Amino acid sequence: MSFRDDTEDGRDLRKPFLHTGSWYKMSSRQSSSILSSSAQMLRDGSISVVFCVLIVALGPIQFGFTCGYSSPTQAEIMNDLNLSISEFSLFGSLSNVGAMVGAISSGQIAEYIGRKGSLMIAAIPNIIGWLAISFARDSSFLFMGRLLEGFGVGIISYTVPVYIAEIAPQNMRGSLGSVNQLAVTIGIMLAYLLGLFVNWRVLAVLGILPCTILIPGLFFIPESPRWLAKMGMTEDFEASLQVLRGFDTDICAEVNEIRRSLASSSKRMTIRFADLKRKRYWYPLMVGIGLLILQQLSGINAVLFYSSNIFKSAGISSSNVATFGLGIIQVVATGVTTCLVDKAGRRLLLIVSTVGMTFSMFLVAVAFYLEDIVSKDSHLYGVYGILSLVGLVAMVITFSLGLGAIPWIIMSEILPVEIKGLAGSIATLANWLTSWVVTMTANLLLTWSAGGTFTIYTIVAAFTVAFVNLWVPETKGRTLEEIQSSFR
Repeated sequence: MSFRDDTEDGRDLRKPFLHTGSWYKMSSRQSSSILSSSAQMLRDGSISVVFCVLIVALGPIQFGFTCGYSSPTQAEIMNDLNLSISEFSLFGSLSNVGAMVGAISSGQIAEYIGRKGSLMIAAIPNIIGWLAISFARDSSFLFMGRLLEGFGVGIISYTVPVYIAEIAPQNMRGSLGSVNQLAVTIGIMLAYLLGLFVNWRVLAVLGILPCTILIPGLFFIPESPRWLAKMGMTEDFEASLQVLRGFDTDICAEVNEIRRSLASSSKRMTIRFADLKRKRYWYPLMVGIGLLILQQLSGINAVLFYSSNIFKSAGISSSNVATFGLGIIQVVATGVTTCLVDKAGRRLLLIVSTVGMTFSMFLVAVAFYLEDIVSKDSHLYGVYGILSLVGLVAMVITFSLGLGAIPWIIMSEILPVEIKGLAGSIATLANWLTSWVVTMTANLLLTWSAGGTFTIYTIVAAFTVAFVNLWVPETKGRTLEEIQSSFR
């Protein structure tokens, strides 16, 4: 079975290439014009999928820029707007509050108007939020802008990994799914880099760019075929899948597998909370929520949001430069994960990552404890600063090798299609709620005791090692339908 440009009855199978759901319509002339140029460019299936992933990766770049923004701008914003450390901590954490609201609605938005439509909606509050921050004259506009950014990021954080998982071939799903976290690290690195050269207002204006490119880019990629199939749009589903796999590829087997999976799942479109008690639902949901919560409790956001201050506490004078170096290291390490995840497997990388984080954070905790008891005049004082720097770098590398990218990949793979909207919202909400708690308390904990803070993070990392060994299944090399049917 191989689709050409037209079926026997003259219908154009590439029509839904731009389909985003029922929330907007285009004329057939506009559709066919864009389709003809886009389809010519995307004849090869793998090129088509990679192109789609690169477009939606602009969302996670926005996500990362939001995370990294508070680190290089802390001193400037506090001075210009006369904020206290508690007020700035509130500013840093408000993106997580907004993300919680976005997370609650993300699953339902993505189910009702499609993956592309939800990304379009997410881009708008991000743009407004950055403008509000750039023109802020007091804390109220600053806080409002941060909340709006967070709302958009909450939707992006759920929708992008789900979209990538649903369009990717099974042999590329891990690598392409890792692009989500790679894009987040690129966004963080860009915030650190640009923060060295421009003030906080200009940096906020630059934060608009990813979403302003994302919006037109969405018109050139297909909707998720699995979402179209779930919505009963059979023609659109097959055409979207054909575009993604290439027009000369036989998609008959994949079409039949997706149809069988949908036929065997619940006929009801509305899933209640009570339904989540069934093992086929609670087990994958527990694994997804557990990994996303432990990802945040590892303390990575405490390091990324306030890395400049942590480096200052460690006695490193060029703290912003060190922070940018940390961003580069994170991008490189995440790139390595992208290459390895479909070869080494999810479980192995998670175990290596969490074991490495346990030892590296223990090293940072010891360094800060020793620094507290050594005089600043002692020649050993600088050695402890280097020791803490090595530990922080090792923490970021090991986090990026597994715990950064893989929880989102596994969440998007194991949730059954009939509960993906509700369960995905719950898992994403849990992630952002934990992130808010960690971000809000990080500065206060570091003021209390840097050594004690990293001791807490060390204990969490050690628990994560046990959680992965006991509960997390290997999903490498299996289709989404095979993974989800295994829970039945």
